[in-house]
Amino acid sequence: MVGYGPEDNHFVAELTYNYGIGEYHLGNDFLGITLVSSQAVSNAKKMGWPLKEITSGVFETEAPGGYKFYLEDKEKLKHDPVWKVTLGVSDLQKSVSYWSGLLGMKIYEKDEEKQRALLGYADNQCKLELQAVGGAVDHGTAFGRIAFSCAKDELPNIEALMKRENQRILTPLVSLDTPGKATVQVVILADPDGHEICFVGDEAFRELSKVDPNGDKLLDDAMAADNSDKWFAEHNMKKVSA
Repeated sequence: MVGYGPEDNHFVAELTYNYGIGEYHLGNDFLGITLVSSQAVSNAKKMGWPLKEITSGVFETEAPGGYKFYLEDKEKLKHDPVWKVTLGVSDLQKSVSYWSGLLGMKIYEKDEEKQRALLGYADNQCKLELQAVGGAVDHGTAFGRIAFSCAKDELPNIEALMKRENQRILTPLVSLDTPGKATVQVVILADPDGHEICFVGDEAFRELSKVDPNGDKLLDDAMAADNSDKWFAEHNMKKVSA
């Protein structure tokens, strides 16, 4: 889990590595993450990371797996440099009705001409941008989900609302045990385009999401110890495409 601060008040990304998979087919479901950080732009330039200026002060770049990032060359936002996550949708109005009408997000911006909308739960939190893709949403082979924490007492109400509205529930309300740690409650939904949405009980999640002061070192050590490329080479095998 990586981000610019604690999960209580920052957006974080969960990165997963699946052994044996060399690459994934990307769809048009996840369209990118936008960061407001002159430091990120400076870091990319120093490292020689490819940057493409798409508008004045806004640079497009790609993570190693092909995922898009947009870097705004401005001082970091006070709350969280991650400004928005953009998802592709097939029908903007239908998606706005779902995310705002059912899930209660506030609409910050809506542009019919550009077929996009910006929504969120709070002014000081990362926003969700919905962008029409002009057709069906393709989730490729590597799609994930977006997650929100809320009071655990709200979870049964969210599930009941989705049942009343005949919306898709991928995982009904369930308790998940984490050995030696807190048991969390979650319910997982799907929006009209199949984007997975996980709501997790905040009380137990706070216990699980505490920042590990050794997190950076643990990640560096794990990456250094990964000899999967060597293993595949020794066995004359190639990592497959998912």
